[in-house]
Amino acid sequence: MPKELCKCGQFIDLGAIPNPGEWLLISDVEYDRYTGTVDAETLYTDMKSMLLCPHCGRLLVYWQGFGSEYTTYRPEE
Repeated sequence: MPKELCKCGQFIDLGAIPNPGEWLLISDVEYDRYTGTVDAETLYTDMKSMLLCPHCGRLLVYWQGFGSEYTTYRPEE
């Protein structure tokens, strides 16, 4: 099963579809390019994937897709 290692040491499961720990992001500008009937697969390709670590709450954002490194955002204390 595919998984990603968070900086806190927790593995995040990527195998479930749909994945409860994955969020999809799209910018307001990209979203506004869609009008009328929208193909879900086309919309999906414009979205960025984000994982939520269930242990520490970090967000792992794949700005360039899953083939690239993620950027981590940690909650303030």
